[in-house]
Amino acid sequence: MSYLVMELDFLPRFLINTFFIIVLIRYCYYKHSKNRPYAVSFMLFGTGVFMVTHLLHSADISMGFAFGLFAVFSMLRYRTESITIKEMTYLFLVISITLLTAVGPIGLVEISIINSIICLFAFVLEMYFMLPLTQEKIIKYEDLEKIKPENKADLIDDLEQRMGLEIKYLNIDSVDFTNGTAKIRIRHKFHHKVQTAHDE
Repeated sequence: MSYLVMELDFLPRFLINTFFIIVLIRYCYYKHSKNRPYAVSFMLFGTGVFMVTHLLHSADISMGFAFGLFAVFSMLRYRTESITIKEMTYLFLVISITLLTAVGPIGLVEISIINSIICLFAFVLEMYFMLPLTQEKIIKYEDLEKIKPENKADLIDDLEQRMGLEIKYLNIDSVDFTNGTAKIRIRHKFHHKVQTAHDE
């Protein structure tokens, strides 16, 4: 009887999981990153985790054990990849949605509500008006006189005129007095012409 209930419960949970994974990745992650390989990987990862955990659920596996199993697996799988904090966060959200949907001890309505909240938060936080999009650059600067604290405003004005960017943050990482240069880390307002290849 329990096996029959599990089988009847499989299809609606699978559809819910697939729907929210697509919403999270397609309309939250991919819309802003345009990183197709990661987007496809996240969707496939979510589907695979759901299949395995739902089958393991029949063996009375706990949700904590299932979460730990796939969290460790994901760390091992991506340990050689140069994966950013953003990708790691979305991977965690995919695992969370999948495990909650596959073996969560709550009803389908509650699962849908929780998954909707996760996707809504991700969507809102990806909006530029919520957290303005910026990029970081490290540059070498030759005018050591302007790196003095009292000349910070002149330094920012000079860099904005030279680079044509609106600088939001500036920090001097190191100074090389031998060569007369300083290494400066700047964070500027996002500009499409300087978009990195990683975002394509």
